[in-house]
Order: sequence, then C-alpha cells, then structure tokens
Amino acid sequence: MPVDHYENFPVASILMPRRLVPAVEAIYAFARGADDVADEGDATPAERLAGLAEYAAALDAIERGDTPARPVFARLATVAREFDLPLQPLRDLLSAFRQDVVTTRYPDYAALLDYCRRSADPVGHLMLALYGAVDERNLADSHAICSALQLINFWQDVAIDLAKGDAGRIYLPLEDLARFGVGEHDLRSGADTPAWRALMAFEVERARALMLQGAPLARRLPGRIGWELRLIVQGGLRILERIEHAGYDVFRRRPKLGKLDYLVMLARAVRM
Repeated sequence: MPVDHYENFPVASILMPRRLVPAVEAIYAFARGADDVADEGDATPAERLAGLAEYAAALDAIERGDTPARPVFARLATVAREFDLPLQPLRDLLSAFRQDVVTTRYPDYAALLDYCRRSADPVGHLMLALYGAVDERNLADSHAICSALQLINFWQDVAIDLAKGDAGRIYLPLEDLARFGVGEHDLRSGADTPAWRALMAFEVERARALMLQGAPLARRLPGRIGWELRLIVQGGLRILERIEHAGYDVFRRRPKLGKLDYLVMLARAVRM
C-alpha cells in the first residue's frame, strides 16, 4: 500500500517483484526529495523554485545520457537506462511541485484535475512502464485511479493543508465551496455544518466514481501488479467510507486505516 507522506507511491510493497524494488525506490527518492523542496522547511518561494530547478536540470542530464553526481539523481539515471523509463512523467511531477509553491486555491474541478494529472498520474505511468504494461487503455484507467487517490488525500487532509504556508492551501474547488455555501472561515473553524456535510458528500462521491472508473485496470493486469492495484483501489474506497462514517468531520477525526480495514480490503480485493 502507499506509504504515508507521499501517498500515491507503493514503495517496496510485499507484492512487488524484488527486481523492481530498487527502481521504485530510486523513483520514489527523486519524487519525495522534490516534494520536500516544495513543501518542507521555511525556505522562501524563490529558494524552493531554485531547488526544483536543480531536479529539472538532473532530468535534462539524464536525458542526455549523463549521470549526475548527486546520489539521488545517479540512482535515477541508472534505473531510467535499465528500464527505459520515460522522463516526462517526472517532469510533470516537478511541474506540480512548482505549482504548489505559487498556487494555494483552485477555482474549479477542472483546474484541480489538471493538477492531479501532474501530481499523481505520473506515478501510475511510471509503474506501468516498470511492468511493461503501458498502453492507451491502461494509462487512462491508471490516471483515473491516481487522480482519485489524490482527491481522497485532499478530502481527508483539509485541516492539514490549511496549515501549510502563510495562506494555507485549499484543494476543494472554490466553485464547490460557493455552490454549497461553505466559506473559508468555515474551513478554518472546522465548522461541522449541514452545508459542509453536503459539500463533502458530493466530493466523496465524485472521488469514488473516479476510482471505480479506473478499477477495471486492477482486474485486467495479471499477477502481482494486479493484486497491488486491487489493494490500492480498495484502500482508497475504504478511506472514503471512513470519511462517511466520521460524518464528514475530517477536522477532528482524520480517517485512518486499521487492521480490520486491511482485512476488509483484502476480502474485497479477492472478490474483484
């Protein structure tokens, strides 16, 4: 299952073939490091963008066939050559991280999905590439799963995201807040109102529909990757259920998965 801080990345899962673990860890280290540059510490926006430029320059070097000196980049160069990995998904990730530095609000769902396309979908693309399973249909379903996972993370982390930076981040589309009559002050106060619950019910169902749209990929892919995806799909759906069971009060009861949840997920994965 995905690990905690970089939620969409299945790092060294027990279902993953051992031959792929070094490659996944190298990709993860690159993505995790770049995400930290954009998010962590007290650097200025200019410093963050400069740090991300270093990651972009490393991709340029790898594309030229060079091996950058910094270990995290050198490991990526090695696996990129070994598995003939596309570099555009990593460039897309950097684009999303740069956006995190300068963008804290999203006017509508289309803008949010565009962000998910670059912040989450590249992970699925790279995993399919490692398994040699990239084609148009697989990519479309993978993108739906990854974007759904990103949305689910946003919905469970509304309070956490509000605490980031001076202005805080709000990933709930502003047009949805206006439609349901929820203001930013409601988010900051953690107001558990009928309007908030209606808004979250709408967003939860939207994420669920997107996850189910991509779910056929988990049944279509054979072997370990198929089982990995089944558990990822069921994990995302289970978090949505947890949000519902909490009455959509993610401010005081951030949904987490426990041992019983994993048993439920496994049973549902088998039924898929």
